Amino acid sequence: FSGLCGVIDVDEHYLVHKPAQLSHVTVAAALRDAVSAYTALHTLAHMTARHSVLVVDGASSFGLMCVQLAWYHGLKVLTTSHSPQDHTFLEQLRPTVARVIPVFKSPSSLVPLVLEETGGLGVDIVIDSGVHLHEEEETDFTPHKHDLIDALAVGGHWVTSHPQLQLDPPDSSYLHLKSASVSFLNPEVWTTSSAQHGRYLHILKDIVDKMSTGVLRKSLKRMKKLLGKMKTYSLLMVVQSTDVKVCKATET
Repeated sequence: FSGLCGVIDVDEHYLVHKPAQLSHVTVAAALRDAVSAYTALHTLAHMTARHSVLVVDGASSFGLMCVQLAWYHGLKVLTTSHSPQDHTFLEQLRPTVARVIPVFKSPSSLVPLVLEETGGLGVDIVIDSGVHLHEEEETDFTPHKHDLIDALAVGGHWVTSHPQLQLDPPDSSYLHLKSASVSFLNPEVWTTSSAQHGRYLHILKDIVDKMSTGVLRKSLKRMKKLLGKMKTYSLLMVVQSTDVKVCKATET
């Protein structure tokens, strides 16, 4: 169906009730990142309250959802900041994270500070938003795969968003010695199998319930209006961050 249809016929078993206090724009802006966070922490990493987690770039749209969800379940949360503004934002979050690591100042400080915070053990879960595969790649404060492997504890879980991650034999040997695992995060996978339909709806319902109670929060940073492209509709674009864009169609 076209997203601009006046009426769309959808079976009720494919829908989740939206609490009245939540706007459609807020839910649309949060949903993909929240599903990704649930998939990473619950399905792939099997988090428990005794775990510690390192969330790379906690100020990003996806990272913030991971941080909030991990807090709620009682995990010890460490995260990285990629700019002074992000660092200030993360330090002002309530409840507070255990450690905000300013990799924009010194990328090489990531592993030492993680080990310092965990008593030399490393973290049980690492969640990245992409990694550098080679040391010679230009840095944008995205960590190298070796740093994330070094930061993992024995029996740890690394959840990566890098679809083309390449592990060399030494990397695999190191992960084997730690009895650690690597999982690939693809939030779209829920819709590829009808057998997962019930779990997917349960996740969506839990997300909107937690948003309605303030456990998961999404702040809209700026709004842009797109004009002149359509005859009967105007588009209101709501941008949460650099990687999330929501278009709201309003009839004119």
